[in-house]
Amino acid sequence: MSLNDWTDERLTRAALGALLRFGATTVLALASQYGVGVAWQRVRDGAEVADAQADDGPDSARVPSGAAFAAWANATNPQQVADATEQAGLRFLIPGDAEWPGVLEDLAGCSVSRMGGVPVGLWAAGPGRLNSWCKRAVAMVGSRASTRYGESVALSMASDLAGEIGEPHWTIVSGGAFGIDSASHRGALLVSGRTIGVFAGGLDSPYPPGNAQLFREVAEKGLVISELPPGAAPTRPGFLERNRLIAALSQGTVVVEAALRSGARNTASWAGELGRVVMAVPGPVTSAMSTTPHRLIRDGEAVLVAQVPDIRALLRPVGQGDELPLIGARREGDELVGDAATVREALPGRGGKTLGEMALLSGVSVVRCLGALNELAGRGFAEMDDQGRWRVAR
Repeated sequence: MSLNDWTDERLTRAALGALLRFGATTVLALASQYGVGVAWQRVRDGAEVADAQADDGPDSARVPSGAAFAAWANATNPQQVADATEQAGLRFLIPGDAEWPGVLEDLAGCSVSRMGGVPVGLWAAGPGRLNSWCKRAVAMVGSRASTRYGESVALSMASDLAGEIGEPHWTIVSGGAFGIDSASHRGALLVSGRTIGVFAGGLDSPYPPGNAQLFREVAEKGLVISELPPGAAPTRPGFLERNRLIAALSQGTVVVEAALRSGARNTASWAGELGRVVMAVPGPVTSAMSTTPHRLIRDGEAVLVAQVPDIRALLRPVGQGDELPLIGARREGDELVGDAATVREALPGRGGKTLGEMALLSGVSVVRCLGALNELAGRGFAEMDDQGRWRVAR
């Protein structure tokens, strides 16, 4: 029994997906401009596609000519792509499917380093359903060469978010790489939580190979997706193109650790471009792996998060739930404002001060100071002794 309904549109989208490895910028631009049917015909006919291509940037080195695209397109058999998808046991999702997440449409018109675009389709495997799982999703990304500190933080945060008691669970989205990505996926799996792996190559060949066991576990218990068909090897630009999916599928992105030049920085840029919440975990100032989180925080591009309640507070809709917990515990009297707050700060804890001395210490006029003192006395914050001296109420 087929896992997919191979309509003409689905076959065309699968064929275009197979061309992404040769130039995603071109394919996605053409699909956006003309629609998938016309885009497929244009590349097969060898139509001039230079206008849709980036003339510089990370993708420029692999921008093909119209003739090259025509050769690759005519060598691509849509039915063979469909057969490979079925043989690998994969679902091929396209816009309009019940499982297709509407949040991916936010990618229309967005660009980072001249890359971007709504995917023509996604290959998927696993019991999870993309449209429902990404409704409450947090991306956790970071360096492959992570430290024990970073891995510990990622594992702990992912476990708490994915398996919270008394709180709605969050889906953890990451890229399946070594380091922070792996720790984030494992954290969710440890508590039988939801996790989505977004990969830069075909789902029939896990990358990196050293993470094959983790890949299988995510595919068996969670969800793995890719923009590329079975048999497609990951490319360097492909990892950057993949990052936009990680950011788009999540309500917020947490950068745990990342060096100065890092793919995690690119994911954070995508999250900011898409209007998602960008968060960063601080680390030792002596650690090169904390350079990007610290710069994101310094430059106002990310909010500092040190624990899971910080993340929850930032991702909750405005007006729902508590404010950021790291503001500090509320103390008695924090609700005071104006003269009452100013005069209360000037009240002595021992001895006492006359009305005139209190006005002088607080910088408030005598009349206003008396009004503030009476208010404070009525609320139990101040008291006057037998000699008319004011002090903190005991």
